[in-house]
Amino acid sequence: MKILLITHKFYPFIGGIEINSEILAFEFQKKGHEVIVVTWTEDRDSTKKFPFEVIRNPDFFNLLKLHIWADVVFENNPCIRLAWPALILRKKNVVAIRTWIRRIDGSKAWQDYLKLYWLRYANGIIAISNSVQKRSSNRAIVIGNPFRNGLFKDLGLKRSKDFVFIGRLVSDKGADLAIKALHSIIKENDSVEKTTLTIIGDGPEFGSLNSLVNQLEMKSNICFTGPLTGEALVKAINEHKFLLVPSLWEEPFGNVALEGMACGCIPIVSNGGGLPDAVGDAGLVFERGNLNDLIKTMKAVYSDEELGGKLKSNSVNHLRNHLPEVVAQKYLEVIESART
Repeated sequence: MKILLITHKFYPFIGGIEINSEILAFEFQKKGHEVIVVTWTEDRDSTKKFPFEVIRNPDFFNLLKLHIWADVVFENNPCIRLAWPALILRKKNVVAIRTWIRRIDGSKAWQDYLKLYWLRYANGIIAISNSVQKRSSNRAIVIGNPFRNGLFKDLGLKRSKDFVFIGRLVSDKGADLAIKALHSIIKENDSVEKTTLTIIGDGPEFGSLNSLVNQLEMKSNICFTGPLTGEALVKAINEHKFLLVPSLWEEPFGNVALEGMACGCIPIVSNGGGLPDAVGDAGLVFERGNLNDLIKTMKAVYSDEELGGKLKSNSVNHLRNHLPEVVAQKYLEVIESART
């Protein structure tokens, strides 16, 4: 099958959509299909090679030729500016919805209404979580994201640290909630005064978060590492027991929860958006923005070894369902069904 995979952004960008586009293209190719990736993202200087062709910024005629070549067009998130020939040429098309079709404040602009209208013409629709499906199209089949199992894995290191937060230091990610929760737990019980929280990431809220740590006299408990990537990030995660994802923003899915779980951490996530889907029965969920509920959840897993063992046991099957080859096969079933 000739698959034209369209993605607005691609490598060298390393966001969720870009990484998932690369994973899916690689797996489709590995399973014997011909794949061409089309993107707006330029990359004049990179030496990175792919096992599939990547076309960047195609002109009008090349875009038409690529659509004529394809047996099916797969949009990894709606990208009408690159996918419009599929409608003109009556090509079979599948659209994966990887984020909210709305503005940050929850309102919809004309672009969002256009994307929702575009979905009516799709032969197949995939949503990355139940929450995304409910807010976009009831026709969508829910398939959770894959994770990079070649990178994120349990290294068998001694877990000498407790909680870890990974993400941009912006107010919506809830790092301040994690700091306040740990402070309350230590204040309530002197026996856990050496409990630690590592904050991995950078962003505009670093100054205010650092001030909060100083104000609460938590410098001996909380460490800011700055941003980490690749093997350095994996090693850092492996040194911890629990991953905190206290997002105030509703995450469409939450790959960081899968990645932390793959590195042997027990995830504790807020109940917004797709985070409950990301952890399944292998993590704990608390009410989004509720400090007391976060404290209660952290204390429960921190002191209950039996609960922690059960969650880690559940993670084996949960992670298996998110392996790249497993997720890609589910995508291919939708794509192949759309062709008939």
